[in-house]
Amino acid sequence: MVTSDETAGPLMAGETERWRAYPAWSQFTWLYFLSLITGLRGWIFLQFGVVGGEVWLAGAAILLVVAAVLRHWAQYRLTSQRVIVKNWYTGREIHTMAISDIREVAIMQGPLAQFLGIGTVVLHAVSGDRLLSLRGVSEPEVLKTRIEALLPRGHSALSH
Repeated sequence: MVTSDETAGPLMAGETERWRAYPAWSQFTWLYFLSLITGLRGWIFLQFGVVGGEVWLAGAAILLVVAAVLRHWAQYRLTSQRVIVKNWYTGREIHTMAISDIREVAIMQGPLAQFLGIGTVVLHAVSGDRLLSLRGVSEPEVLKTRIEALLPRGHSALSH
């Protein structure tokens, strides 16, 4: 069990942190692919003396930086009382859902995501059509189990 620290931000009274993560690096495979194609094009241009190869290589590096920035855009936190999505750069909470407000916990995975071991954990709220999606989570089944363990006994999400 982890308690709050300076980078995580304050928690409510009596609240303890149970899990914290960023989207998985593999969530941005498409950016790595674009970077690879861009880098290869730049390398080929350089090999054949075509002007502009350096620009393509710089573009490939920029795409890798963009992947790192996007990965840290959202930080996911599970506490004893809430699920929180916050912007890591500003520290501002983007979305939050109380554990007591969770009706159902579902996992969405396509074939590629399943192969990469990532998925989207979707929390359905008891009240209305409100959803909270945690995209690109490594081992989404583990997070689903952690969330369900915090739900009160006899909760409807546990009966699905």
